[in-house]
Amino acid sequence: MTPGRSKLTAILGAIVGGGLAMLSWSQSWFELHLVAGAGGDGTAIAVSGQLASPALAALGLAALALSAALALAGPGLRIVLGALEFLLGGCVVLAAALTLGDPVAAVAPAVTEATGVAGSEPTAALVASVDASLWPLAAFAGGALLVLSALLVFVTGAKWPASSSRYGSTKLRQDGAAAPVSSRDRAVEEWDELTRGDDPTDEGQEPAEAQTDPEDHPDRPTARGDEPGAADR
Repeated sequence: MTPGRSKLTAILGAIVGGGLAMLSWSQSWFELHLVAGAGGDGTAIAVSGQLASPALAALGLAALALSAALALAGPGLRIVLGALEFLLGGCVVLAAALTLGDPVAAVAPAVTEATGVAGSEPTAALVASVDASLWPLAAFAGGALLVLSALLVFVTGAKWPASSSRYGSTKLRQDGAAAPVSSRDRAVEEWDELTRGDDPTDEGQEPAEAQTDPEDHPDRPTARGDEPGAADR
């Protein structure tokens, strides 16, 4: 895999991983059934990722912001960003795994909303069954993708091509001459000259005194032969 392709793959991995975390956070993770007489109308209660794993939104947003930083970062900063991405991916994997490992505890906030009962043991006693969807697995996959992308940054980040020159500072050419001025910059300079009272169209013309017609000064000799008494010399 070429360095350019490695860079693109790592950045896309961060985008997809963060996007999966945020998308799954907004979806329904569990269907909760309460015991008879616990309240409600007996229908299943949908529990979204916002209740089951609220931290996923912040983790997904951080991963998306990190992918943009990776596209512009230099070799040294890429390693730091790769470490942060590894941490983010690990947190997403851990959040999804904890939710899947103990779904009753994950749906406890929904039980409290439906019945008004709080506390881990009282709410667990009111849960008849919990049916999980595929969205917790999608969040787990997003976290794993972030971890793999971070490993790719560690291995190949130092060899990535530099970002486009439009994100860098202006440089002189190798021969020391200044780079050509764009038409936009030239227009700004001309406007500044007009503001100062200078006419930018006068460039290359002679000063006003040099253009004065000799006839406007009859007392001033214009040539040696035209001086008074030149013929008598």
